[in-house]
Amino acid sequence: MVFAFLLVAAVGCGTTAALTYRAARSAILEQTQNTAVSAFREQVDALNISLPLGEDQLRDSLRTIARQGKSRAWRVYAEYGSLRVSSADRPESTVLTPELKARAHSREGTPHTAFQRVVKNGTPYLTIGVPALFRVHADKTIDPRPTGLVLYAVMELREEEANVEAMVTAARDGALPALAIALIPALLAARGVLRPVRELRAAAHSMGRGRLDTRIHAKGSDELADLARTFNESAAELERSVAELRRAEARARRFASDVSHELRTPLAGMLAVTEVLDEDAGALDSDTARAVRLISAETVKLAVLVEDLMEISRFDARAAELHTDEVDVADCVRRTLAGRRWTDPEQVHAALGEGIRARLDPRRFDVVVANLVGNALRHGRPLVTVRVYVDDEAGTDGGGTLVVQVSDRGPGIHPDVLPHVFERFYKADPARARSAGSGLGLAITQENVHLHGGTVEAANHPAGGAVFTVRIPL
Repeated sequence: MVFAFLLVAAVGCGTTAALTYRAARSAILEQTQNTAVSAFREQVDALNISLPLGEDQLRDSLRTIARQGKSRAWRVYAEYGSLRVSSADRPESTVLTPELKARAHSREGTPHTAFQRVVKNGTPYLTIGVPALFRVHADKTIDPRPTGLVLYAVMELREEEANVEAMVTAARDGALPALAIALIPALLAARGVLRPVRELRAAAHSMGRGRLDTRIHAKGSDELADLARTFNESAAELERSVAELRRAEARARRFASDVSHELRTPLAGMLAVTEVLDEDAGALDSDTARAVRLISAETVKLAVLVEDLMEISRFDARAAELHTDEVDVADCVRRTLAGRRWTDPEQVHAALGEGIRARLDPRRFDVVVANLVGNALRHGRPLVTVRVYVDDEAGTDGGGTLVVQVSDRGPGIHPDVLPHVFERFYKADPARARSAGSGLGLAITQENVHLHGGTVEAANHPAGGAVFTVRIPL
């Protein structure tokens, strides 16, 4: 807007200056030109000469005319046949153009005065050509006839050009304050328009940071005021919707937490009963024993699901806490594998970097490793490889990054499934409604890794198989 104001002011000043310059220049030059032409014609008409011409006589006459020049001295030149005489040192002038001479010598009709403005070597000149006439009285009329003598006057226009340049300078000097003055309303107008826009931008940033109670003070009846009121209405509706969603989310979390807590007590009793039934299943008939083992397995799955739901509810409620300790990472991984009885070298291979120490929550790190290895054994094919090493180049503070990588030799993960593997209850195959897992293992793994300030990624190895990579800054 400031640029537009200044542009309009500059165009206005420039146009005014250009028109003023054009009019003033024409007026100055025409006044000088008319005065000089009229005075020179009068001098030529008053010239008293006798033919044939003598060179000395003609030179004296030319010098007399040059001294009487208006509005300043002239240089006067004369041509008569082959005779060339001037009031200056040189008999001929390089300023006189063939066009001017041709018009002054013209014999068509009544001889008349010719003039022309010429610029020679950067200097402006006014050149005038006047033929000398004698008058014949016949039948009570005066008939002018050419004598063959043509006189030329050459006058410099430096003074007029300087006056024109002075006017241009004055116009330019006057335009600069005008532009400075135009800047004031430009700034005021820009401020009036941009202030509501800045407020709207600040309000949008504030809402983007989660402050949904942000509002804009709307005043006036222009388009920006209408936009501010629309923004306030949208913000109020969004605040109501988000508040309702948060209440619904809180109710859902509380419901899942309450259900999980309520199920823990009966599930503990059911697990104790199923253990007793498992011990006596060998004494029962085959159908009853199969039913007892099925009930026992499903009860264990239900118990795992309840524990996973309780863990997820803690993450949602931001109640999960880290209890870190400085541990040997290789020892932690070995204890995890031994505790799940994943010690068969044909099933699981551990490539553990020794001497790597980090501050971790041992229980949560155990859950991360167990979930990843268990997931590889269930959905991939042996050999499952667990690698632990330190990436020195990836550390943001120079301390390096702990990397735990779990890979298998199975079919890998379909590209369409990769973006969703860490979602809760996500099944790679929708037809597999029932599976050995709860569908929450990888989601819990991701939450535990994030709690340590790290990341976990899923990918496919170029040689085949899935690869899960955990990175935790040391």
